[in-house]
Amino acid sequence: MSKKTRNILIGVAAFILAAIGLYNIPFIHEKLAWRVEDLQTSIYYFFNPPEEVVFVPTQQSQITVTPRPTSTATLITTSEFTPTITSTPVPQTVKLEGVTFFDQMHRWNYCGPANLAMALAYVGWEGLPGNAMDLRDQVGGAIKPGVDDPSLDFIQRSQTDVNVMPYEMVDFVNDNTPYRALFRYGGTVDLVKQLIAAGFPVIAEKGIYQTLPPENTMQWAGHYAFTTGYDETAGEFIYQDSYTPDESIPYEQQGKNIRASYAEYLKGWRAFNYVFVIVYQPEREVELYQVLGQWVDETWAAQKALEIAGQETQTLTGIDEFFAWFNQGTSYGLLTEYGQAALAFDNAFALYNALPEDDRPYRIMWYQTGPYRAYYYTSRYQDVINLADATEATLFSHRVLEETLYWRALAEAALGLYDTAYADLRRAVEYNPNFGPGISLMAEWGISP
Repeated sequence: MSKKTRNILIGVAAFILAAIGLYNIPFIHEKLAWRVEDLQTSIYYFFNPPEEVVFVPTQQSQITVTPRPTSTATLITTSEFTPTITSTPVPQTVKLEGVTFFDQMHRWNYCGPANLAMALAYVGWEGLPGNAMDLRDQVGGAIKPGVDDPSLDFIQRSQTDVNVMPYEMVDFVNDNTPYRALFRYGGTVDLVKQLIAAGFPVIAEKGIYQTLPPENTMQWAGHYAFTTGYDETAGEFIYQDSYTPDESIPYEQQGKNIRASYAEYLKGWRAFNYVFVIVYQPEREVELYQVLGQWVDETWAAQKALEIAGQETQTLTGIDEFFAWFNQGTSYGLLTEYGQAALAFDNAFALYNALPEDDRPYRIMWYQTGPYRAYYYTSRYQDVINLADATEATLFSHRVLEETLYWRALAEAALGLYDTAYADLRRAVEYNPNFGPGISLMAEWGISP
């Protein structure tokens, strides 16, 4: 080897080592890590297109399905409180004041912690005792802890956890703060306006379309929106969007007071069965219940969501029809009508597979687990496993969905595949040490992490 070549190689090696050293400096790593992750993910998906992955049900449900008559949802009160049935007229325009904005930039899939931090800040939460991080990261450290690896910082650990579900957000508030939270399905435009007018901002889970490299294609993803106002004259909601990178406007203004027409808002919200989360002060609970009316009762709310889905399966087409059938399955599952739920999900997946590949919302099972529950409780254990396998095939190599591992473990155990069931369950808890259902199941099965 010539001296010149050797010097070049030494220089290249020195440059690489210096770059690695700089990258690992905390404030530089925080700025660049999410960009590196995005690049790695884009390269992986370029060679492993997730939209090509399909799930085809192969089993019949072991529960007899009986026709369910179409009727107006009946109120079933589960507490001593009797909700008000009629809605109250609201002002033409409301824009809640005192909103503290948190973005999710420099974090991966961090809209759950960012939006919950906004909701908690609004009701007056000042954080966990002795925790110096901002509210966003205090929440994220609990509901999106990621892999149990002390060698990684909390941002790196959180990258392995793909999604935060509404129940995780609600449990965090109820278990760790002096405030209260609830979530319900089957929300409507009128209900959101009623809540905002009464001073209760709404976290809505919705679908969005984002432009992603390497081909700048439009891809569907799930997202949370902290809804803090409406304008009846313009027919628009006003919400805080924790992720709106737009280089045409100053960074400090991005994501604040975004406007969307009611129709646009509903289109995104439909993908999640119109689910919403409310965080509130305990002393305002009766007031909140008066505004929620029939939605106080979870069963009524599920029935309302089912009725909406049933209507939309008859009127929508394309991806919206897929979401409507998926919602119908989710709602039947909430009502423990698992045979009906399984049939609805079968239809949803048939519609999904018939969509053009570029239109398929392949992330849908990252955010929702209704099909697992429906297939498991109709003894379709192999379909649970096949669906979990297909879902994992849409993930970048080190990403994990603890709920997917949990349901696959249950199905494997039902088929007598105990070694793989135990391995899946241990992995679920390893990648989310705060995953309550997994921890409980490990105790039930008598296994250790």
